[in-house]
Amino acid sequence: MNSRHPTILQVEDSEDDVFMMKRVLMKAGVDHPLHVVWDGQEAVEYLSAALDPARRDTHPLPFLILLDLKLPYRDGFEVLEWIRRQPGLDSVQVVMLTGSGESRDRQRALALGARGYLVKPASIDDMRRLLASLSVGAVSNAAEADESAAHSESSTGARAG
Repeated sequence: MNSRHPTILQVEDSEDDVFMMKRVLMKAGVDHPLHVVWDGQEAVEYLSAALDPARRDTHPLPFLILLDLKLPYRDGFEVLEWIRRQPGLDSVQVVMLTGSGESRDRQRALALGARGYLVKPASIDDMRRLLASLSVGAVSNAAEADESAAHSESSTGARAG
């Protein structure tokens, strides 16, 4: 499971939402591995293991966590509070990825230390903007490649006509 690219951890209880996120990341040109856990308790267990250097091969420390709000066992707020209490996770960026567009949920998440808040379903452009704002290089490179290809296609089309 160890990779040359840092891991993204998605904490999500919906298989459909996980499938969609994989597609969005792929289409956005993100080549970081995505590891999925299915509930809040499993997220805490995974991250506890990731804090143990002896277990990093099987539980890589993520650089980014995409955290759903409504989860079984521990909700997203509880998981976020737990993450922010762990000294070894202070550099991990957490983005809430949730179906809740409630402003009070957004405000609470940001107050607890989330770096961003996206309402599902997230589009490819939403993810590109988010990841670029978090300095994830593959996204800006993919966006530049797309712009270059679009420019090349429009130039080719203009010459053909």
